Amino acid sequence: MGRLTLTDLHKHYGDTHAVKGVSLDIPEGEFAVLVGPSGCGKSTLLRSIAGLENIDQGTIAIDDEVVNDMRPRDRNIAMVFQNYALYPYMSVYDNIAFGLRARNAADSDVKRRVAAAAEMLGIETLLDRLPRQLSGGQRQRVAIGRAIVRDARLFLFDEPLSNLDAKLRDEMRAEIKRLHQELGKTMIYVTHDQVEAMTLADRIVLLKDGVIEQEGAPLELFERPATGFVAGFLGSPSMNMIPAALTNGADGPTLRLQTGEALPLPAERASALREEGEREITLGLRPQHFSRAAETLAPGHVPISSIADLIQPTGTQTYVTSTIGGVPVIAEVGAHDVSAQGASIDYAIDMARAILIDPETDKVL
Repeated sequence: MGRLTLTDLHKHYGDTHAVKGVSLDIPEGEFAVLVGPSGCGKSTLLRSIAGLENIDQGTIAIDDEVVNDMRPRDRNIAMVFQNYALYPYMSVYDNIAFGLRARNAADSDVKRRVAAAAEMLGIETLLDRLPRQLSGGQRQRVAIGRAIVRDARLFLFDEPLSNLDAKLRDEMRAEIKRLHQELGKTMIYVTHDQVEAMTLADRIVLLKDGVIEQEGAPLELFERPATGFVAGFLGSPSMNMIPAALTNGADGPTLRLQTGEALPLPAERASALREEGEREITLGLRPQHFSRAAETLAPGHVPISSIADLIQPTGTQTYVTSTIGGVPVIAEVGAHDVSAQGASIDYAIDMARAILIDPETDKVL
């Protein structure tokens, strides 16, 4: 149990149209992540599902039961908030047990469920402590424990890791993903962090200005974005956007940068673009689409040279900022491929993976 269906959902705050006709079907057991920039409507959508916001139009159905007029407590939804929302003068045990006791669960059932949740989250030794005696990561585990002890239909997470440092966020992401695998429950998670979205989701729902820009499996959105916005939002470092022109060369359509370099397209892609004609275009290249040029180029790769303006080593790879096509571009190369700022570097660009975007419509060709 736990299928969620949203149909033509609208929500206004005065003159602000925060959610604009969102329709979404999340099957039972799926981990769906709502992601997008600040103000895109993702938290409003989550709070509407929970019943904390009244919608202006549309329907919210859980297991085919319309819950628009149902109180939050009657929807059988568990929610984990950004600020933990723990009772400061209750022990960890009592915080986790609070929701069960409010629903008049038997003491033996409360004890069993709290013990199981604490073991699952690795906080068995903390049950007698107060929230102020815990670290941020431990408090978030308690908040998650309070949610998972309930036999809820849906589990909602509203940016639960944003208050944690980078190392704890990594640990808690893995913890939440493991919990989903063990519980098999429907989970809906809101974040503005595209790395969290990519690592956690069975399905990403990417929102922009109150509408769904694209939804699908993480790698589908990463490799086959529908728009330039999706292409630029997912990926770290983000996709390089280079102004170019689609021209008809002797061997078919090719790309020409503003600085004059020609980037031939693989035959299959060139054939698909023959009807486009000559036009302005935005070339999207991820840092991973670059590599150091070898003597023999792999099929679909095109050589280009530039100067390393900035070098950012990470240990396993190096991010190199160069100027290509008149704009700064970040390339990901091997850890020892570039030794010094100002060095000349020969790249090979994988044009088979390049994204071509119509600058007028923002649609990917």
